Amino acid sequence: MYSIRRMAGIMTVLLFLLAVVAGCAEATSTPPAAEPAARVNLRLDRVLPASEGWLEGPTNFLQAADGRILVAYQEGLISIFEEEDLAAEHIFVPGPLDIRDRVSDRGWEEGLLGLALSPSNERHLFVNYSAASPRRSVVSRFNYNEAIAPESELVILEVPQPYANHNGGQIAFGPDGYLYIGLGDGGSAGDPRRNGQNPATLLGTILRIDVFEATAEHPYAIPPDNPFVDGGGRPEVWAYGLRNPWRFSFDRDTGELWTGDVGQNRWEEIDIIERGGNYGWNATEGNHCFQPSSDCESEEFIPPVWEYSLEGEACSVIGGYVYRGAAIPGLVGTYVYADFCTGEIFGLRRDGDDLVNRLLAHTDLRIASFGEDNDGELYVLSQGEGIFRLQRDE
Repeated sequence: MYSIRRMAGIMTVLLFLLAVVAGCAEATSTPPAAEPAARVNLRLDRVLPASEGWLEGPTNFLQAADGRILVAYQEGLISIFEEEDLAAEHIFVPGPLDIRDRVSDRGWEEGLLGLALSPSNERHLFVNYSAASPRRSVVSRFNYNEAIAPESELVILEVPQPYANHNGGQIAFGPDGYLYIGLGDGGSAGDPRRNGQNPATLLGTILRIDVFEATAEHPYAIPPDNPFVDGGGRPEVWAYGLRNPWRFSFDRDTGELWTGDVGQNRWEEIDIIERGGNYGWNATEGNHCFQPSSDCESEEFIPPVWEYSLEGEACSVIGGYVYRGAAIPGLVGTYVYADFCTGEIFGLRRDGDDLVNRLLAHTDLRIASFGEDNDGELYVLSQGEGIFRLQRDE
């Protein structure tokens, strides 16, 4: 991720081109084209504008139990808005948390990338950000009330990052109360350090840790049912074999963990994450061999539930949410996701034992992330254009 403040024009497209790097896999087939939406027509209503500088790069959107909206921005700012502020025609000022002095957004995919509120104690706000000297990912906790005190930071976990890309960055609390953390394979191209197939590293994984009683001396504990708690991998690891799980989310009804895993340069994939699952990277990219270029099959690999080819202008899957709101009845139960470069928004919906993929909307937005409010309504976070609410188009 690169700094929005310092890059302009066509270089902004590189911000989330998490997939466009060198690769050598041969495409063997093309998935069926997305079907046009038959029952759901969507529109996007802008609820927060963009402006010069910090408002151009939202990475996270969530709603606290008290109704306030929290938005994180790539360069290291978090703002809080009252719900009635949404769709107001004015520009907001930074605050109440400014940690730009700790956050490094020099790389294309670095910056303040993750945001979560503790479900057991909403006085604690958790973040995931990139730091420099040395380059690393930092997961930390701040005290949250009317204000967020920068001096209250408690560092939970630090993970060395060899390169400036594939940082992952998503964090979320699961239905079990544990904190889940997405980390990319370490970056460069093709996973040169083979982190994806190595559960003894924290890179290329989704982690699961217990932060309920975090202290400086013991910042986290290992849940007793983690898959490698008795050996065979790092005990923090919940699943591995991922290239860059940039955005993931839990279905608030079923508890399933859906992840958009950004591909190399041929295939983007969507996975449902299972305990101890190996999702194949870098032996596979989607359902296709990567290294080696043939005969890579293994019964250990869990295939994606959906993939799409990087043909045309597509470049990077942006994982979203299973829609559980009330405003768009025809969308209930649909996993909503997007592609960063095309601006297309899609929906995956179960049809018996199959998944049907539908094109829901075509936009000219650089969609970097999605958000969900307390009612299950979905929001689109766009680089340079602001934040939009998904609505049914009558």
